[in-house]
Amino acid sequence: VMSLGLAFFMCQVPYLICPIEYSAELERMTMSCEPSALFRPQEYGLPDTVTTWRRILGIKETVTFYPFFIHCFFMSLFASIIGPFGGFFASGFKRAFKIKDFGDLIPGHGGIMDRFDCQFLMATFVNVYIHSFINIPTPGKL
Repeated sequence: VMSLGLAFFMCQVPYLICPIEYSAELERMTMSCEPSALFRPQEYGLPDTVTTWRRILGIKETVTFYPFFIHCFFMSLFASIIGPFGGFFASGFKRAFKIKDFGDLIPGHGGIMDRFDCQFLMATFVNVYIHSFINIPTPGKL
């Protein structure tokens, strides 16, 4: 729920969705752009399987929300369910090599790597997710 609230906030702030570009006319950096379809509300039709519930609850046939919410939902789902397994993997790795901590920079906490072991799994997922579902191949990159 918090991820969708944060995603809604992010879709409202032009600084977070528009790239900063140099304008030769104004001779300064500008941030005016038309947000991509990912950051504009879209209307989606509800499936026929929820027709009965729709009639009972008095819900419209369509739902309007930002497509960015879909990506945010899947990333937050992965982060909350699969992300902690990065810590388990790192712990198993340390036990296999009989290492107590990855470092001693932070006394009693196992070092920097122990603080970020879940983040490495999440960063890998985000990279694969972006290249698989968000980036659209362009002729220039083929």
